[in-house]
Amino acid sequence: MSAESPASIRVRVRLFAIQRELAGAREVALELPAGATVEAAWSALVARHPVLAPGRSSVRFAVNGEYEAPETGLADGDEVAMIPPVSGGAGGEALRILELRAAPFSAGILEELAARLASLEDGAVVGFLGVTRRSPGTPAPGQEVEAARHAGRTVEALEYEALEPMALRILGDIADEVRDRFGVERLAIVHRTGEVPLGDASVAIVACAPHRAAAFAAAAYAIDETKARAPIWKAERFEGGHVWIGEPPRDAPRDAPRDAPRDAPQTEG
Repeated sequence: MSAESPASIRVRVRLFAIQRELAGAREVALELPAGATVEAAWSALVARHPVLAPGRSSVRFAVNGEYEAPETGLADGDEVAMIPPVSGGAGGEALRILELRAAPFSAGILEELAARLASLEDGAVVGFLGVTRRSPGTPAPGQEVEAARHAGRTVEALEYEALEPMALRILGDIADEVRDRFGVERLAIVHRTGEVPLGDASVAIVACAPHRAAAFAAAAYAIDETKARAPIWKAERFEGGHVWIGEPPRDAPRDAPRDAPRDAPQTEG
């Protein structure tokens, strides 16, 4: 005699950034009917925390660390991450360095990463450093009123929050895409978490390649995709409050020509 299917399942919902603040919780346990979808989990969450409802159009979903569609079915014990708008071994010849760092780093990180990555075959080393600027960015959906309250004020610091295992996996996907699209194997993406004061560095990218065109293209692609896809959230802090910044995350790489610059004969220097 076959066992009966369970009438319900339990899932763990994780909340981040603005959602975490609005709901006042990092995790919510939900009991759902068997066969429930991700969208059903969202509906159950909103029933418990109605303040989250206006953010639906800008939310993406991840199940057990993978981006999934709203209609994806859930199983007992699944972890569902509600993804709000995102901001996102020393020595030898490392092929890639992908890190989230809580500790501050200076502009010298570009030299550090280049020393770890570059080989004698590389004629080009391209570095990018993102720093906290004084002027505010575009508020995340739902933060327009709060942004208006701080209009004219100077950003004092940034605060970064990350879904770390998933963020590191997506950085690995981006490094794979850089290799496949531009032929660049040696790449570093290092991103801060926590508070980053005005003028301090928040993200560093280094791409090493035989020729400059491929290195420039690789570095540009790496920072653009990191900001668009990695579950890393950014809040701008002002005197008396903060504003979450960003857009709905993209859950796949942008289209790009596969014949991007790779091995054009050129002399560096």
